[in-house]
Amino acid sequence: MRTDFSPEQLADPATAVAEAVIRKCVHCGFCTATCPTYVLLGDELDSPRGRIYLIQNMLEKEAEPTPQVVRHVDRCLSCLSCMTTCPSGVNYMHLVDHARAYIERHYRRPLAERLIRSLLAAVLPHPGRFRLALALARLARPTAPLLARIGWARPLAAMLSLAPRNGAGTATHDTPRPTAPVGRVALLQGCAEPVLKPEVRAATIRLLGRLGYQAVLAPGEGCCGALVHHMGREEAARDAARRNVDAWSRQIDEAGGLDAILITASGCGTTIKDYGFLLRDDPVYADRAARVSALAKDVSEFLDTLDLPAGDGRGLTVAYHPACSLQHGQKITEAPKRLLARMGYRVKTPAEAHLCCGSAGTYNILQPELAGKLGDRKAAAIDRLGADVIATGNIGCAMQIGMRSATPLAHVVELVDWASGGPAPESLSRR
Repeated sequence: MRTDFSPEQLADPATAVAEAVIRKCVHCGFCTATCPTYVLLGDELDSPRGRIYLIQNMLEKEAEPTPQVVRHVDRCLSCLSCMTTCPSGVNYMHLVDHARAYIERHYRRPLAERLIRSLLAAVLPHPGRFRLALALARLARPTAPLLARIGWARPLAAMLSLAPRNGAGTATHDTPRPTAPVGRVALLQGCAEPVLKPEVRAATIRLLGRLGYQAVLAPGEGCCGALVHHMGREEAARDAARRNVDAWSRQIDEAGGLDAILITASGCGTTIKDYGFLLRDDPVYADRAARVSALAKDVSEFLDTLDLPAGDGRGLTVAYHPACSLQHGQKITEAPKRLLARMGYRVKTPAEAHLCCGSAGTYNILQPELAGKLGDRKAAAIDRLGADVIATGNIGCAMQIGMRSATPLAHVVELVDWASGGPAPESLSRR
């Protein structure tokens, strides 16, 4: 589509990237059919095509974002289903990320929104603070129905509803290391997953050890930056990326090298695989960030390349939920299903598998009504499969679906570990 940026505007690298993305859009409308918010609301401005129009108008005029523009951009899940559908190769992810950063710099949100978003940015990326927050949430949970009736407090009610009733998770299984490793991989420590479901990491290390791989946790590594990036806090996201690039570079250059950087939360994987773009203009980090991005792999993507022993699926039927960040963000669609089938499970996928479950980082907190509708729709589609267990590869999806379905839910790697000699996932062992 035609753009009207000035040469001075295009001298800014970020604006130049945004302009190139916008110009690729031919307004064909294919994206509207697979956009969750358009499917729910039927509003053109809540479709990728409509948002591109709003973003172009805002950026070309260098205008202060209006509440209308902010509302429609905020409603975007960043599920990236539109990028899978788009026949023109529009990189909507980079455009909406830029728009969010622009809004963060130029728009003053109401006080309650600013406080809640600052609270999320200050707590969720830090495991210690997050554990404390979960403990406090258990005490405050009875206030959730009251808060849900107060407009500005609905995100707080959503936070309390999402918090597990039993607090942070625990993992007690042994995680032996191979005596003669065939390879060495770094395992993303992450922020939310090790607090909510630490058994995923335990299963991953255990499985990799049986396959002959040494899994290391890089000192100094932390949150990938996705949570703050999706809230428009671009510099905070870059700082997180630089910290992680430093941590993994030490493992690559000084500690024996790495075959891969493995990620068990696909939302993090999409961001880490984009570090090369995020730090492309940083003369100190650009090359190292690109190297890290090239090494980053989802755990299912990595395991699918290995010669795994035959597994015992115990005759179970698995409902596989493909996280948006995996199927749309990383274009990994078949590897998790192949893994589960190789392990002896019967694998089914639900109707509308391309549609988001509504988790999307902090979306189910900041947009609880829309997230709730999407979550209910997703859980109903999965439950219709009548499976014995639900499998997914992203902690956000696990929490969003798990609170809406009575079917046990496990990470893909937990099921692979179980079928190849490990213990049963905790969700199944409690049955």
